Order: sequence, then C-alpha cells, then structure tokens
Amino acid sequence: MTDNNDALFREVEEELQRERWEKLWKDYGTYVVAVAALIVALVGGKQWWDHHQRSIAEAAGLKYEEALALAASGKADDSDKALGELAQSGPAGYATLADLNLVGSYLKAGKTAEAVQLLDKVAANAPDSLLASFARLQAASLEIGKADYSAVQNRLEGLTVDTSPWRLTAKELLATAAWKAGKNEEAKALLTGLLAEQGLSREAAGRVTALLASITGTELAKSAGAPAPAAAPAAASSEAPAAAPAAEPPGAAAK
Repeated sequence: MTDNNDALFREVEEELQRERWEKLWKDYGTYVVAVAALIVALVGGKQWWDHHQRSIAEAAGLKYEEALALAASGKADDSDKALGELAQSGPAGYATLADLNLVGSYLKAGKTAEAVQLLDKVAANAPDSLLASFARLQAASLEIGKADYSAVQNRLEGLTVDTSPWRLTAKELLATAAWKAGKNEEAKALLTGLLAEQGLSREAAGRVTALLASITGTELAKSAGAPAPAAAPAAASSEAPAAAPAAEPPGAAAK
C-alpha cells in the first residue's frame, strides 16, 4: 500500500511540475526565445565585426605598403595620392601613418605650411596621445621664426610640464622661439633650467650651451657697444624636422 501511495505522489508531483513548466513556457517562452536569439545574434555579430575589422586593417596595410613602395621607386606623386586616399578612408592607425608620411613628403617639397596643417590634423585625430603630442611638437618646430612667440607657446602648451615625455625637447623649442622673438630673458631662463635637467642628452646639452653662450655674448657686445658676435647655430630642434620616418604598420603595434 505504501509503495502504491508513493507512486501516486510521484505521479501527482510530476504532473504538477509539468503543468508549472507549461504555464511558465506559455507566459514567458516568447521572451526566452527572443533572448536566446539575441545572444546568438550578438555572438555571431561580434565574430562578423571582428572579421570585418581584420579585413579592413589587412587591406589598409597592403595599401600602405604599396604607397611606400611607390615612394621608394621614385613615384612621389603616385605615393602621395595613395597616402592621401588612405588618410581619408583608412582605419585610424593607418590614416595617421599615411598623414605622417605625407608630412615628410611635403617637407621634402618645401611645402611647410601644408606640413603644419597636416600635423595639426594628426594632433587632433591621432588615436594615441603620444602621437598627438609628437605632431604638436613637430608643428611647433616648423613654426619657430615664422609664427609669433605666443603661437608657438600655444602649440607647446602642456608639453613642457614635468610629466610630459617630450618636456626636454619642448623646452628647447620654446627657448629657441623666445630667442628668435627677442625675448632673451625668457630664453636664458629656459636654457639654464634645461642644463639642470636630468636626462638631457649630450647633443642637446651642447645645443643649449651654444645658444646660451650666443645670447650672453650678444648682450655683452651690445652693452659694450661692440659688434655682436656671430650667432651660434640655432638648436637643431628649431629647424624643420626631418621627414617623419615610415612608421611600423599598426599590425606591429597598437592599432
């Protein structure tokens, strides 16, 4: 009798469970199916998107290599055209690389204004803050002696602070700009501070010392009424920088 009762209870329990399940499915089954479909779509969509992005990057990498090959073979105009197209339509990393290579091409052709304009674009759109700062630094170096001192200051704003990896170069550029603008006291203060900086390279220290000596010598000559001595060569950073080297494609670094 006990076994029969147990069997009956099990049947009733199973029936109740089935009824509960059927009611839950009836009430919420549509939502469950929708959520499951959404999960499948999201997983599939992510895989498609990742594949799509890889395809775009690979295509951009091929275009970039082709543009560099054109430049190496002496077809500068074709290379510039290819780089310009990549800069307009390529993914962020390759677009920045294309712009930097175009800067180098413009500088070789003596198109300084166009190079500065392009560096400003890189500074505004670069996917990496270090690259953006580098572009600002390069643009400032090209503007020394052409733009007024305040314009150079604005370009270098934030790059001379202690936390900036570019602070030594930025301070040297700012000192050179001050000297070019006739602001000798500001230039000397910056140059003297630079000589006390740890990490200043021997080459940079030589440029700083030469410029500081030139400014001091000029002031002494003026105060004595003697002809001013020949100015020391401008700091290397005050001249137009060398064309930006062809950077490694984003595949070799962060895209």
